[in-house]
Amino acid sequence: MNKKVRVGIIGCGRISVMHLLPAVNLGQSELVCVCDIKRDRADACAKKYSVKAYYDYKEMIAKEQLDVVHICLPHHIHVEVSVYAMEHGVNVLSEKPMAINYESAVKAVETAKRCGVFYGVILQCRYNDSAKLVKKAVDSGKLGKIIGARSTLTWWRPEDVYYLTSDWKGTWDKAGGGVVLDQAIHSIDLVNWIVGSSVKELSCHLSSRAHKSIDVEDTAEGCITYQNGVRYVFYCTNNYTCNEPIEIRLHCEKGSVVMDYDNAVIKYEDGTIEEVHALEHEEIEGGKDYWGFQHDKQIENFYNACLGIEPLHISGVEALKTHKLIFDIYKIGMKAENCF
Repeated sequence: MNKKVRVGIIGCGRISVMHLLPAVNLGQSELVCVCDIKRDRADACAKKYSVKAYYDYKEMIAKEQLDVVHICLPHHIHVEVSVYAMEHGVNVLSEKPMAINYESAVKAVETAKRCGVFYGVILQCRYNDSAKLVKKAVDSGKLGKIIGARSTLTWWRPEDVYYLTSDWKGTWDKAGGGVVLDQAIHSIDLVNWIVGSSVKELSCHLSSRAHKSIDVEDTAEGCITYQNGVRYVFYCTNNYTCNEPIEIRLHCEKGSVVMDYDNAVIKYEDGTIEEVHALEHEEIEGGKDYWGFQHDKQIENFYNACLGIEPLHISGVEALKTHKLIFDIYKIGMKAENCF
């Protein structure tokens, strides 16, 4: 491939490794530069990947004639930096969440359309083999109509390690939310994507049960009814003592589904079974198991879209569907009696 997109990474924190490696290794891209306001972090990253370090993203965008920037920043500045890049003609791939509220996410989507650039949001779990198998079975009609869905997430985020070492996590004004927005967004997104309908009714409850230093919720539960009749119940918490695999179940007319991020088993009423189980993956240095291994597939699709090779799978418009649901959960949940 002759044409390559010129790539810059904005934000050199923990999640950036999931963007740096594809930018370096994929044939469609050339990693040109990295940026972080923490100079030592930017310098170390630039040295490791033999690229130029910047400490001001505006200077980087002005000087480097980039095709793509990846946004790997604290949640509250995702939109600010994304909009600036778009308005300077640069395609943007942002880590989740899109924004810390719904209105800002809409602004980002509208800016991308106005500026004629690609805007993608990382929801990498849609590329898991388990998710693809179930989505195909639902869309093909093999499972019939979905009647009910449920998701459970029981993870652990130690207060002293995860929250107190951060200057933004656990806050409304910078993180935008807690377990719903930061962790359960992926399981909620998978169900929302597989169901493929708009929300009719929603009731939910948010609470902070065990983390005393944070402002946001560490536990949430709710019931969602979609326009197509599907009832979806969810539960998520950061208060368990370890990170258990998430579980998603679907009750369908012609069968049932049990899945997590790596595995899926579909049992049809005629007795047939379809299943997929993740192969062992080479560990990503600096990566986390719960990030999965599919960033590279979504990033490759984004680069291909920028090069005109294939359509963009998860655009800002597409990601906005789940983002709206997340912030409807916050709007309704915060009004619930005895919330917090």
